Amino acid sequence: MGDPRKSKKKWKGPRHPWRRDVLEEELKLMGEYGLRNKRELWIARTMIARFRQQARLMLALPPEELALRERQLIGRLASMGILPEEASLDDVLDLKVEDMLNRRLQTIVFRKGLARSIHEARQLIVHGHISINGRRVTSPGYIVKREEEDSIEYSFGSPFREHPLIAVSKE
Repeated sequence: MGDPRKSKKKWKGPRHPWRRDVLEEELKLMGEYGLRNKRELWIARTMIARFRQQARLMLALPPEELALRERQLIGRLASMGILPEEASLDDVLDLKVEDMLNRRLQTIVFRKGLARSIHEARQLIVHGHISINGRRVTSPGYIVKREEEDSIEYSFGSPFREHPLIAVSKE
């Protein structure tokens, strides 16, 4: 069964870790999304692979069970903000790692303009300056749900909330 104090591994690394094209792609994504290490990229890649695997397994189901499971999977992905509500299984099979990386809190904080760079967004989150629905979140890899996206702001008591340079840049 396993030790409950030890969580199980959430990622699977590349099959061939020393291929030049894989290394270059990973470095490009790490720089673009401000990832700390390749493990964060592998976690996102593994999550996408699991969703795609579920979609592939569903294709062999009977039609009535397929419809139910398809609605559940697409509903989950739509609430995460990865796919629109009217998506199909083909859209699930077309998912890329960038779709998951765009839903990370770090990326959304940068794209909302709360930070000047993707690296500053990570620092603001880790230091506790960002909150969602009034709750402080200190994990840059937090996957933001679609309904939470509008409630991302600076935390109560954060010096960035009333900072004069930030107040001018928002106007």
